[in-house]
Amino acid sequence: MKKARVIYNPTAGRELIKKNLPYVLERLEQAGYEASTHSTTGPNDAKLAARIACERKYDLIVAAGGDGTLFEVINGMAEQEYRPTLGIIPTGTTNDLARALGIPREIEAACNIICTEHLRSIDIGKAGDKYFVNIAAGGTLTELTYEVTSRLKTIFGQFAYYFKGIEKLPKIAHTKVKIKYDDKVFEDEIMLFFVCNSNSVGGFEHLSPESKLDDGYFDLIIAKKMNFFELIFLGGKALFGKHLGHVKVKYYQAKHIVIEAKNEMKLNLDGEFGGMLPTEFSNLHKHINVFALDKKSDLLKK
Repeated sequence: MKKARVIYNPTAGRELIKKNLPYVLERLEQAGYEASTHSTTGPNDAKLAARIACERKYDLIVAAGGDGTLFEVINGMAEQEYRPTLGIIPTGTTNDLARALGIPREIEAACNIICTEHLRSIDIGKAGDKYFVNIAAGGTLTELTYEVTSRLKTIFGQFAYYFKGIEKLPKIAHTKVKIKYDDKVFEDEIMLFFVCNSNSVGGFEHLSPESKLDDGYFDLIIAKKMNFFELIFLGGKALFGKHLGHVKVKYYQAKHIVIEAKNEMKLNLDGEFGGMLPTEFSNLHKHINVFALDKKSDLLKK
């Protein structure tokens, strides 16, 4: 019999997955899995649980929680020679990878995708000794995703990020960077950068509209030095995916990127603190198999 390990955050989504765990286990067992669970208890716990599931040759790992849980599970799986198929039950605030893969927030619908076994092979990014699946970013404004507390996210949902962003706007700084992307080089003063692997970033599906999860390339977006009013204007265009043509925005595609900064710059990986620059980024093409549907699938139309 196939084996499944459900790694879940018991507090995510107002304890939504915890309340529905018997249903999830029943669905997996009906699909032919011997299912067991691991409830996360703190930082890096999901990462360790995923690594152990790889070592014990589970057939399926189900990550049930938000982007933080999924980030840890990906980091636990990425370096293992044997990697189980990944299933996702999104119960977090933004659920970027689930959005990009068309996985609904409803637990029953997410289980339908896992149990009908529609597979996709997706890229992940390597940043130094860490891994990400949606985005790596740097710049003052990108720090808000890991500065917003769980309590604020529980109370305000995605609006908690907007409130924090407004607070940070007057404090945004710029710095000189050197960015090597494949065989080319960019040098200038910038406000922020995004190394995108998917089209869903912080709940926005238009920030990197050309990104694809399985093309072997990152989409590199750079916002050059600008004044406060230019930044506000650019933010408005970004809401509708109209920012890539802005005179102070640079857009490139690359498989390998190295970023150095003159001043101190923190790195954001899938909404988590990822250390400090400089950092080398590599695209690991089709590194993870995940249960997901093509956006044209009939299951998504029901």
